[in-house]
Amino acid sequence: MTCFRDKEKPEEVRQTNIEAAKAVADAVRTSLGPRGLDKMITAPDGNVTISNDGATILDKMSVLHPAAKMLVELSHAQDVEAGDGTTSVVVLAGSLLSAAQRLLRLGIHSTIISESFQNAAAAAVNVLKNMSINVDLNDRATLIKSAITSLSSKVVAQYSNLFAPIAVEAVLRAKSSLNVDLKNIRIVKKVGGTVEDTELVNGLVLNQGVRHLGSIPTKVEKAKVGLIQFCLSAPKTDIDNQVLVSDYAAMDRVFQEERLYILNLCKQIKKSGCNVLLVQKSILRDAVNDLSLHILSKMKVMVITDIERDEVEFICKTLGCKPVANPSSFTSDKLGSAELVEEIAGGSFTKFSDVPNPGNTCSILMRASNKLVLEEAERSLHDALCVIRCLVKENALIAGGGAPEIQISVELRDKAQSMIGMDGYCFQAFAEAMEIIPLTLAENAGLNPISVVTELRNRHHKGEINAGINVKKGTVKNITEDNVLQPLLVSTCAVNLAAETVCSILKIDDVVDEFFVVLIRFLFNRLLF
Repeated sequence: MTCFRDKEKPEEVRQTNIEAAKAVADAVRTSLGPRGLDKMITAPDGNVTISNDGATILDKMSVLHPAAKMLVELSHAQDVEAGDGTTSVVVLAGSLLSAAQRLLRLGIHSTIISESFQNAAAAAVNVLKNMSINVDLNDRATLIKSAITSLSSKVVAQYSNLFAPIAVEAVLRAKSSLNVDLKNIRIVKKVGGTVEDTELVNGLVLNQGVRHLGSIPTKVEKAKVGLIQFCLSAPKTDIDNQVLVSDYAAMDRVFQEERLYILNLCKQIKKSGCNVLLVQKSILRDAVNDLSLHILSKMKVMVITDIERDEVEFICKTLGCKPVANPSSFTSDKLGSAELVEEIAGGSFTKFSDVPNPGNTCSILMRASNKLVLEEAERSLHDALCVIRCLVKENALIAGGGAPEIQISVELRDKAQSMIGMDGYCFQAFAEAMEIIPLTLAENAGLNPISVVTELRNRHHKGEINAGINVKKGTVKNITEDNVLQPLLVSTCAVNLAAETVCSILKIDDVVDEFFVVLIRFLFNRLLF
């Protein structure tokens, strides 16, 4: 009886893992496509997030089961690699797990299923490459169309005509050789105004406002910008030391020395020709004090404080300035430049416009009426940026609307018919699982999924490889005519990553608690010694 139970345990563990992973896929399935629904996620601290982005939803969910966590990591991997398709990859993995479950019930071994799924995924990638269209990065109209396709399923889909050109322009500015570092694209979020006020700034936007004291200017033309990492305040003693001042004359000498010290620092800054001063945040002492601000206001120098350490590199790349840690090194060759520096919206942020040589960097100022819309707009724009980055990495587009998945299904079905043995069954199951994407798109759009998928199969059998679902019109047609395009890299990554994750889950036949392992080792050592 014990032997019988031991043989049953791997199957039970495998079925439990599959069901847990499928539950995660079902949770995000209704968010797929332009007609997908949004999820409201509430955190224990009361924060609310509204999104239909798969990676965001799964990241906010409290997933406990180890196999279910693998799908969360799958979505994150898709987000890192391609930036888009985070919902599709999880839905596809859930469908492949259902197909594997049916094959296991037929008595096919999990190792055979895993190997066949890997081979089927490689064949699917070849199908995608054969139906892809090469794209020229100088053809901005085509790039904008692919960005609009990515944005069409987001909460801010109605602003896709605004966000898509911004995303294309930002990525092309940040492009270097065959890759794009998205850290060179700075997105500054500010509550206030509407989403339509979002703009791409030819220069730099800082979250920090101008320090207001005396007659410090809030607008400077022909700006010479300096960035300092030293403090414009009097030095302090060590924590364990104290300075005792016994009389008023000594106190007056202390104040005079302090004023002279700060005055010399400010004169050195003014001597270099600097009229806009950025001061890095200091945790040891005050970066500036009222006296230094008063002197700089007399010198007509704009002062912006609390620059974060992680902002320094981006600011230097954009403005062409160099950070200065020693006052004696603050010279004119360390300064950057901008045609105009001004404080915007009552001091909430500062904008540097018309920077002569911004390098491979740019800033996007994002506005919205409330925090929830602002955060979702930022996530949507990030996905659009990632889509254009994918096109820079691999200059190829394919049709959207479920067309690639149906084409994979049709070709793998035909290939399965010519195969013998268990591989044919596995290829057939893989082909059927791929249809989950068009099926879900039709369901979420309120269409009849069976009739839609059947029509798609017929169209693709006739050679119409770009036939897909136009969910807005509720029809099946050549989807490229409606400019529904997506990067090839998004689809290939989704197929490969989903297949790898499913194979990993299928190869698990036991779940061992770490505490149990430690206990066994302890008892074993006691028996030996």
